Amino acid sequence: MRAVGYFRETACAPPLAEQSKSFLDFCRSNGYEAAAVFLDAAPTGDDAPGFRQMVDFLRNQRHRGFLLVAVPGLESLGDGLTESARRYFQLASLGASVVTIDEGGDAGAELLRQWQAARKNGRLGDRVRAAMRKKAVKGEALGRPPYGYRVGPRRRLQVVAEEGSVVRYIFRLYLKDGLGIRRIARRLNEEGLRTRRGLLWSMVTVRDLLRNRAYLGTYSRFGVRVPASHPPLISPKDFQRVQERLDQRRPKAVARETSRFLLSGLAYCGYCGNKMIGVTRRQRWQRRSDGEVRTALYRYYQCESRTNRSLCDYHTRRAEALEDEVRGSLDNGHLESAPATGTPDERAPEPQGRQLRDKMRRLDRRLEQYLDAAVGGRIDEEKLRALGLEVAGELLAAEEVMAERQRRALQQASEADRRQRRLEALDRCRELWPQLSFPERYELLRDLLERVVVRDDGVEVSLRP
Repeated sequence: MRAVGYFRETACAPPLAEQSKSFLDFCRSNGYEAAAVFLDAAPTGDDAPGFRQMVDFLRNQRHRGFLLVAVPGLESLGDGLTESARRYFQLASLGASVVTIDEGGDAGAELLRQWQAARKNGRLGDRVRAAMRKKAVKGEALGRPPYGYRVGPRRRLQVVAEEGSVVRYIFRLYLKDGLGIRRIARRLNEEGLRTRRGLLWSMVTVRDLLRNRAYLGTYSRFGVRVPASHPPLISPKDFQRVQERLDQRRPKAVARETSRFLLSGLAYCGYCGNKMIGVTRRQRWQRRSDGEVRTALYRYYQCESRTNRSLCDYHTRRAEALEDEVRGSLDNGHLESAPATGTPDERAPEPQGRQLRDKMRRLDRRLEQYLDAAVGGRIDEEKLRALGLEVAGELLAAEEVMAERQRRALQQASEADRRQRRLEALDRCRELWPQLSFPERYELLRDLLERVVVRDDGVEVSLRP
């Protein structure tokens, strides 16, 4: 098995040279092949180039199950348990096992032990949680009430008549009319119904609503469950049937291999204006002639409105064909210049940056909640791993966007410099494309393109201003 070492330079850690030596000794003692070493001479967080290099290295490994990451201790992954947990699950989501050299065991087990100890010592706001738990025991609503309710006298939930009708309608569409989550979102949007914030319904909002036990009249918060604390909207029998049907449709949790797409974030539907997202599907079939079972992997771009809200038609393009068509436009000069109003980062840098940071904080809180549930015995380790991998994938994507924004901010230059770089990038794209790796192609397209408008019969490629 091959091993990768990761070390950080901190006030309490030995020198990096000593940490590297301990890694090599660890590999020799356990029969591992030392594949690479990654170092960070600064704390993690926003500035962790060594960790990001390791992530890229792991992504490019074909046999991920035969690779492990060795760190001196759990604290080597980040400053504080939350960051260490985030980094651990991010590495696990890329197919790597994470072990600690000091303990000689799985870092995940060490993470749970330290998290449980921290909870017992009250390091993570236990006093505040205890005070709020007392209110929850009384059935007093804390935070934003679920859709269908408002906070009434004595902080008890009361039904909002119009929203309550929509909740019952959603459950009826799913249970009695047999509509799937995507079709329900489409029906609600077509009928002009909106969420409490006036937004369109999506698959996620419908699914979360169907899972919410608040509609049974049960208030749940901080591990406290208070039955009959407020008027129910759904009967226990119907709610249970819905959960059983949702569980039957839920795919088994497996470690997913991420598949990156060259045009992610650049391609837009030419009919509704929403983004085209990359989708990977693995199909399996049996040949009639000889009974041989075959499998194939299909990659394509599909309108996000169609995928999440069922608002657009089935505009789908095979990934390889669309990417070749875009590159053909670059080769042949069939391009348009985007309006010189600045890049997205230049037009509204702060709001976009705040949104990303807020999203990452929300994901960290979700991960903390899952760890709390695991050490509290409410979920098992297998469930924790599945949920942690899901959050880790979203965090990796958000960090990539943040890193890209920072890179572009550092490389902003004058209009003349941008034009010169664009000409050089076009020449590089036309002459060196076959020799470029995927990351190099990915970055090159982002330097060149503002957006790609996709229609069924062609594409419209716009260069960055």
